[in-house]
Amino acid sequence: MHLVTVRHNFETAHRLPHLPGKCTSLHGHSWWAEVTVAAPDLSRGGLVVEFGALKKEFRAWVDQHLDHGAMLGAQDALLPILRAHGSKVYEVTGWPTVEATAELLAHVAGDILFDLERAPGAYISRVHVTETHVNGATWEPTDLAGAAS
Repeated sequence: MHLVTVRHNFETAHRLPHLPGKCTSLHGHSWWAEVTVAAPDLSRGGLVVEFGALKKEFRAWVDQHLDHGAMLGAQDALLPILRAHGSKVYEVTGWPTVEATAELLAHVAGDILFDLERAPGAYISRVHVTETHVNGATWEPTDLAGAAS
């Protein structure tokens, strides 16, 4: 198995009003996302995926939708208020936990990978997201049939 990883950072606010504690308040993080692509076969071109194309597309999506904005759940009462005031808001299904953000970015990366030149069988094998230096979450496919590719 061959693995390549790209990283990107972004500044995004979120809140988790469904949980007790301080995360019920709108607050921001300096997030880091690491996307790993795996491929069992390098027979075509000797690479898993071209780094430049993957980085460019993934970073463009994150910068357009998340960077210097807020991620809010569809049920969040702040969603219509922030939108009415012209704030950049990305609406997520459920709540924007770090776990849900890792899964979201896995699907985004999988959609991007699908359109890129890549090794046969290449797939998103891991997405690790940190919201602080000490808190993070990792998404991995449960099986290859469920891999984001």
